Amino acid sequence: MLNHLRLIITFLCFSTAFAQSPALPPQPPAATQSPAQPPQVPATQSPPPALAPQVPLVQSPPAQLAPGPAPPGPPNITAILEKAGHFSTYIRLLKATQIDNQIYKLLNDSSQSLTMFAPSDNAFGNLSTGTLNSFSDEQKVQLVKFHIIPSFLSVPAFQTVSNPLSTQAGSTVQYPMNVTTAGNLVNISTGIVNTTVTGTVYSDNQLAVYQVDRVLLPLSFFVAISPAPAPSKPEKKAPSPAGDQSTTSTDTSVQASGAMSVTHHCALNVAVCFAVVEDIYRRRQPLPTMDAIYFIQPTKEK
Repeated sequence: MLNHLRLIITFLCFSTAFAQSPALPPQPPAATQSPAQPPQVPATQSPPPALAPQVPLVQSPPAQLAPGPAPPGPPNITAILEKAGHFSTYIRLLKATQIDNQIYKLLNDSSQSLTMFAPSDNAFGNLSTGTLNSFSDEQKVQLVKFHIIPSFLSVPAFQTVSNPLSTQAGSTVQYPMNVTTAGNLVNISTGIVNTTVTGTVYSDNQLAVYQVDRVLLPLSFFVAISPAPAPSKPEKKAPSPAGDQSTTSTDTSVQASGAMSVTHHCALNVAVCFAVVEDIYRRRQPLPTMDAIYFIQPTKEK
């Protein structure tokens, strides 16, 4: 009995020993840590020397700046009339005579200015049939120029202009134009046509365009106008024939005293009558030799 108990106790002791995990090997002692050192600041290194930029053998052209807005050009007369409408006939005349290009070039100079009277299509329609076609090419040029004044005129400025107005057509004798005003109403007379300005088409202090409802026909197209004669020079008198000394002295004295020889064309039986008047304060001189002398006393009836 006692032996059985020893066996049981021995068996239990060995079971417990085998059930435990094996013992860990001994660990070496932890190394003693040194105190924390401050972080090392790396030494500042100088940058490497910059290399000189390499210049290319072929230089590229400098960059072009974007162009600014172009300055506005001069007024375009045909574009102005086309925008307004009902001026197609006058536009055709401007282009056919090339005066539209002349106006554009002239207004390209800011010191130049113009005023234009633009006839509407109705104005050309009011002309007699065939009138416009009867004009020569030169007359058509002058007709267009006659509607243009070589200066800027606002509506109030017409009140102070001097007549006749000068136009691009030329002489005011052959191309007269007179302007009168009544308030804001502007009347135009050419000697052939009388009309009024019916509206302002365009105005910018360099170009003024006014509508007229009749074509301004120049006087010289229908009436022959001769230029004004130049002042005549006094004619030299032929020397008197040799004769009596007293006769020569008499002629000289009569001329110097302001004597007048008056010729009368009489309607009655006497064809030519002569009267000689001398200065009464001068000494009487013998009269020159004459075939006849007629003394006529004027009456109430004659």
